[in-house]
Amino acid sequence: MAQQQTENYTEDEILIAKFSKALGHPARVSILKFLSTLDSCYFGNICDELSIAKSTVSQHLDELKNAGLIQGTIVPPKVYYCINKENWKKSQEILTAFFETIKVSQ
Repeated sequence: MAQQQTENYTEDEILIAKFSKALGHPARVSILKFLSTLDSCYFGNICDELSIAKSTVSQHLDELKNAGLIQGTIVPPKVYYCINKENWKKSQEILTAFFETIKVSQ
């Protein structure tokens, strides 16, 4: 059923919505800003940086992973996270093109 709902949209339109949803909460924006300053870090560093509950951080990391903006590597007993550089570049390209195509008169 989900296929039917998205068949009328381009791949770029679907990706714009996916990336925008992931960026739709200030905690996720903060996580991305924090990760951009590091090659990678483990879950606990992110929790310490944001000073919010671990379960909440986990939910935000899941949203960012689902959008493909970050990736996690399991190194028992920890999970290390970093920005997915390939998808981040794609998100920049798609969102820039989108904003350039929408012209609003002054």
